[in-house]
Amino acid sequence: MPHVAKLLLIGLAVIAVNLPFGFWRTGVRRFSLPWFFAVHAPVPLVIGFRVASGIGWQPATFPLMVGAYVVGQLCGGRMGRWWRQSYS
Repeated sequence: MPHVAKLLLIGLAVIAVNLPFGFWRTGVRRFSLPWFFAVHAPVPLVIGFRVASGIGWQPATFPLMVGAYVVGQLCGGRMGRWWRQSYS
């Protein structure tokens, strides 16, 4: 698979992994232990994606991976807030 396509696929996987953690993050008190866990627990998974895919650790890949991480957390958080408003 070409490097760019692999990088985009891993970026989508990072977003998908972070959605449930962002959803969970919005339901707990900010800066509490569960909040900290919801923000940081996906990091080993992201590292695993990088290693398993072989995209390496080039500095050029970090903006996409960090951006995908943030987008996944924010979209999951938005879904969590919407869910709690709609069904409470």
